[in-house]
Amino acid sequence: MKKLRTPLLTMAFLGLMTVVASAAEEGVKEKTLLKLFEEGGWVMYPITLASVAMIWFVVDGWIRTSVNKLYPASHVTQLRDLFQRGDYPGAYAFAKSAGSPVAEVVRAGVAFTPDGKTMTEEAIISEVTRIQGELMGRASYLSVIGVCTPMIGLTGTVTGMMKAFDKLGSSGVGDPSQLAGAIGEVLVATASGLFIAIPAFIAYYLLRNRITKGIHDIQEIVTGLFRAFPYEDVAGRKIGDEVIYAAKPDWNASAAVEAPEAPQA
Repeated sequence: MKKLRTPLLTMAFLGLMTVVASAAEEGVKEKTLLKLFEEGGWVMYPITLASVAMIWFVVDGWIRTSVNKLYPASHVTQLRDLFQRGDYPGAYAFAKSAGSPVAEVVRAGVAFTPDGKTMTEEAIISEVTRIQGELMGRASYLSVIGVCTPMIGLTGTVTGMMKAFDKLGSSGVGDPSQLAGAIGEVLVATASGLFIAIPAFIAYYLLRNRITKGIHDIQEIVTGLFRAFPYEDVAGRKIGDEVIYAAKPDWNASAAVEAPEAPQA
């Protein structure tokens, strides 16, 4: 009896697997990208815009943080040559016209050299902080995209589940195709949000590390230029065309305040 039961169970199991396999082959249909977009629902439109924005910020950030943009070799060579010759007005003029981040830092530092070493270092740090903040501000949009796209996909999940339960309540379990379509919308919306969020976060952290390294390289270049700078020789002179707003006090510039009249008896 046991010997007879074993072949019967084996045949039943093989028959069940054959039915499942044939049903799976009949149910599997290749879907185009447009079909998946339609199944995702309305959330696919903001997710598509987020994907385009992500690509733009990645390409723009990668170009802005390249060596040729942050500290071009030609700019560094020219600034070093001008510093070696002691032509600080020429270095200021070149740095102002060059436009690269390293040139902007040098311009800010040279302009404050007549005010001493402390003011020069503060000007350099301020300009480096400004450049770093600008670069990080643009890269942070990738982090925003990485946070928002899963939330948009989750919104599509909620709306899709609402439609699924609504169809389930109206048609029951007799028409599973409608329920499967609503569940498909849920899965496509969620997967699309994650598909954009993951590379956005990866690109953000890569760009952040790239910006940190670029700023460190700029600081090393500028520190080498201002090493042993002759602050005593340029003290009291004006280098560049930076506007100096503070002047010596003029106590007679403002109109004198009239004294209040004495009360009449």
